[in-house]
Amino acid sequence: MRSPTRLTTAAVGTLLGLLAALAVPLPAGAAEPADTTVGAVTGFTADGPVYRLAAGHAEARVSFVTDETFRIELAPDGTYTDPTGQDIVLPQGTPPATRWADRGDRYELSTDRVTLRAYKSPLRFAAYRADGTELWSETKGLTWNQDRTVQTLARGGAEQYYGAGMQNGRGNTSHRGKTVEVGVDYNWNDGGHPNSVPFYLSSSGYGVYRNTYAPNTYVFGEPVTTTARERRFDAYYFAGAGPDALKDVIGQYTKLTGKPFLPPVYGLEIGDADCYLHNANRGERHTLDALEVADGYVQNDMPNGWMLVNDGYGCGYENLAETATGLQQRGMQLGLWTEDGLDRLADQVKAGQRVAKLDVAWVGAGYKFALDGCKAAHAGIEAHSDARGFTWAPESWSGAQRCGVQWSGDQSGSWEYIRWQIPTYAGASMSGLAYTTGDVDGIFGGSAKTYTRDLQWKTFLPVTMTMDGWAANDKQPFRYGEPYTTINRSYLKLHEALLPYIYSHAHQATRTGVGLARPLVLEYPDDPKAASDAAKYEFLSGEDFLVAPVYQDAVERDGIYLPKGTWIDYWSGRVYEGPRTLDDHSAPLDTLPLFVRAGATVPMWPGGIRSYTDRTPGSPVAWDVYPQGKSSFTLYEDDGVTRAHRTGAHATQRADVTAPVRGAGDVTVRIDASRGTYRGKAAARPYDFTVHTGDAPGRVVLGGTTLTRHSGRAAFEAAEQGWWYDPADRGGVVRVKTAALRTDRPFALTLHDTAAVGGAVPGAAASVAAPTGQELGAGVPGTVAVDVTAGSRDATGVDVTVAAPEGWQVEPAARIDRLPAGTTRRVEVTVTPSKEAVPGESTLTATVRHRSAGQDRVAVQRFAVGVVPEPPTADAWASDLVWLKSANGWGPPERDRSNGESGANDGRTLTLAGTTYEKGIGAHADSDIEVYLGGRCTAFTADVGIDDEINGYGEVAFSVEADGRVLWTSPKLTGASATVPVRVDLAGARHVRLRITDTNGSKSGDHGDWAAARFACG
Repeated sequence: MRSPTRLTTAAVGTLLGLLAALAVPLPAGAAEPADTTVGAVTGFTADGPVYRLAAGHAEARVSFVTDETFRIELAPDGTYTDPTGQDIVLPQGTPPATRWADRGDRYELSTDRVTLRAYKSPLRFAAYRADGTELWSETKGLTWNQDRTVQTLARGGAEQYYGAGMQNGRGNTSHRGKTVEVGVDYNWNDGGHPNSVPFYLSSSGYGVYRNTYAPNTYVFGEPVTTTARERRFDAYYFAGAGPDALKDVIGQYTKLTGKPFLPPVYGLEIGDADCYLHNANRGERHTLDALEVADGYVQNDMPNGWMLVNDGYGCGYENLAETATGLQQRGMQLGLWTEDGLDRLADQVKAGQRVAKLDVAWVGAGYKFALDGCKAAHAGIEAHSDARGFTWAPESWSGAQRCGVQWSGDQSGSWEYIRWQIPTYAGASMSGLAYTTGDVDGIFGGSAKTYTRDLQWKTFLPVTMTMDGWAANDKQPFRYGEPYTTINRSYLKLHEALLPYIYSHAHQATRTGVGLARPLVLEYPDDPKAASDAAKYEFLSGEDFLVAPVYQDAVERDGIYLPKGTWIDYWSGRVYEGPRTLDDHSAPLDTLPLFVRAGATVPMWPGGIRSYTDRTPGSPVAWDVYPQGKSSFTLYEDDGVTRAHRTGAHATQRADVTAPVRGAGDVTVRIDASRGTYRGKAAARPYDFTVHTGDAPGRVVLGGTTLTRHSGRAAFEAAEQGWWYDPADRGGVVRVKTAALRTDRPFALTLHDTAAVGGAVPGAAASVAAPTGQELGAGVPGTVAVDVTAGSRDATGVDVTVAAPEGWQVEPAARIDRLPAGTTRRVEVTVTPSKEAVPGESTLTATVRHRSAGQDRVAVQRFAVGVVPEPPTADAWASDLVWLKSANGWGPPERDRSNGESGANDGRTLTLAGTTYEKGIGAHADSDIEVYLGGRCTAFTADVGIDDEINGYGEVAFSVEADGRVLWTSPKLTGASATVPVRVDLAGARHVRLRITDTNGSKSGDHGDWAAARFACG
């Protein structure tokens, strides 16, 4: 295996032809074409909103589109061309009133909002707001040669840049100082730029769209140079205004090129893709076999919105209508991959197709074909059904946001895959791409753990998909056994519960152009850390959720930056004040680091439903409220499936919350009447409220009626209406439920004598944490340390308990009578894992019940401990030991055989430089294998190199680490290098890691062997 690929030989040839057509290299030794810079203005004419400035043979044309948007074109020979035609830019209506003035050294061309200065000698442009604030200015006139056209702009001292579409591994932090490529490269890994867009925006409050299909290069240095590889210049400029200038610019850009489409609600549920007919990887199957996989989702109580049943080169389909009907009976829709084009789309849609996945193999020569395919597939679904067009594509261009989802193509699942994807999709939102994603855990490689971690954070993207048939094993979220199935189910159901929030943001995007996944800088533009690498590996889901994915094989997360404001840990309810950075944040496998903004009012679907089809008009709507000051959220609803919303069949319902900014007071939630109507709208429905107060209210009043306070969870759940305060739920929440209320009437819910989020006495509650790196032996009594810190008030009657997995034994800890404010006490709890406990990570929950500031309180923290196996008592082969970790760059690492391909046990005899080995480990960079020695071994020996099966390819380095220290590192080794013997002193080492690292940026052929790897123990 040299590198993962799905492309057939014919497809590869097509793609290479595409690349060649787009970038023709200069002959060897040829000089770069000479540049020409536009000269002095020799003529000027005005025709309403259009102005022409001659400069010798060249001519520039300025056209005002709106009060804040204008276009500059330059024709070096005086003849204008537009290869994009009507493909991208939409009709914009009547242009604005404009005026011009001759200021001697320059012409000033103005609307009421913006002025463009055209300096005369030489011709040079600069843009200003109406108040005289400079937006941008050229330091040099437009420059061209036969191959490219360049604009050169001054860079502000603190100016930051964003956009350029999907830029793998970056985009949610500033491009300042970087070079960004926009164009076809078919690199779907870190550093690639699929679905790139010739649009960028600046923190100075402007944006630029280059109206072209040609590749672009943006160098955000000093000065900034933006290049399109064509002998013409054509750019639209957008002048943003106010504190949300970045959002304003995105809105203007998407007004010009198209607002994001509104997906059907099933499109916001996870999708599943595989080939079911003539599948070489899975054996002979039939299209109707997809229904058995669909049954797996149903039986495992997991949401799934659609299934792509022919995803594979050469994979056709049969029994299409029967398959579509079967999927619909299971709450799913049929999707097809358009491998051979769109000729049969009409019949397929009539048979039940509702999703079209487009791919590069049939797109043709250029982005126009990709964009045309997106439009045609979207329109084809709508022409032959009442459904909304819903497409996916891995290569697109400006305008594609109005017809489909952009996904980042084919990758291999790994920790590194998770890492670089985090900034990718939030960054793409800065270019109006509201629906971007990647396959859960890639389509190759991966593992149970990386799948679970990847799925966690992708549930906070609006769309995602899991793809099967290409890896050694299928990748449905129920394939990995426990605890993975339970964890995956919980996150898929959380995504399902959040669909009202996600769908409301999807509707917002149709008006604003701003998608759900956002860089921090979009909401916190004045925070310099939001533009920096401090925020690179986190993002916002809407305004209210801050998501900080775990992208390493770890149970803690470092470097979580919380911007200004109050943030609440979603799982524990612990309150943090920003700006601050969290390190060692506990994140066991089942816990995604997730924070909610104080003031959030989040609409949800309660009840743990599996599918949107489980909802009825009378189903309740839940509001998850984090009260602080005044806040609001507008819930958007329609039938979720048809296009009737486009003709007004939809409704909105606003929730307004009034609460103290801090501390004690009343909290009022006002739910406005639902305005508008659509098919299936509820005339009346019940409501659930979860209000995070930290203190029990004195009473709860619904529209003048005092509600009954219930004594506990069971009584509350059994009642039709009433409230209950649960001090053990996330720092203390008030649960309220109502009987069915008419949706055409407003109502108010008031919680008297309670508090804003954080409690009546902010910070009064104690907090709990657990030291990292704690270990227990299976069946062996040990101690687990828990640190309890009193808040701003003394904590009294402090009881610490630890909940452990079934079969474990936990002894109660001694009670602490009083813990003075601000002090920390370490409590040790005796815990005995079961003898059958599997080595590796296990999750415990520490609960601290106490009283402070006159209230009974509960603090909770989940944390991971390591269960270690019995250490070796005699010499042991590394391949015979338990592996606590076994990360690998391609497929699983192999015991006593080479890495082989992506499957388990598919390697060959370990062979280095012609010598074969019976024992050892075959791996693929980047690889990391951890074993537990417990201090009982003295040395490690092995022979290392790249396995002969790779025929001379690859370049790697090997290293041995013990307890966090690097003890030995090899030189760089290639497939042609001699075998390197290894001997490392391990005296006293407890944990040892055997690592193989790629050293040349290309993981093709990085098959590293730890041959005859052995530990000397006794």
